Amino acid sequence: MAFVVTDNCIQCKYTDCVEVCPVDCFHEGPNFLVIDPDECIDCALCVPECPAEAIFAEDDLPASELKFLKLNAELAQQWPVITRSKAPLPDAAEWDGKPNKLPHLKR
Repeated sequence: MAFVVTDNCIQCKYTDCVEVCPVDCFHEGPNFLVIDPDECIDCALCVPECPAEAIFAEDDLPASELKFLKLNAELAQQWPVITRSKAPLPDAAEWDGKPNKLPHLKR
């Protein structure tokens, strides 16, 4: 089992989670973070650090978020690893909690 970054991270991209990851499994895109499922050790340290509550254990993914399993695995192979916290996107607070942000994902 791995952890998965889901819809609410899109357009927010809070990076508090990357600071606590002991294996550097987060990858950064323009407006979203993903977790490499092959690197994740299921420690769950990232979950409470996410202000957007966008990280779930694979087994706890809501049905509406299942598509993010494949998306995390795919984008982790394309995007660079991120190991240090950065400022969130400028309008992150406005986007936090808005549903169905997948059309806004920038690859």
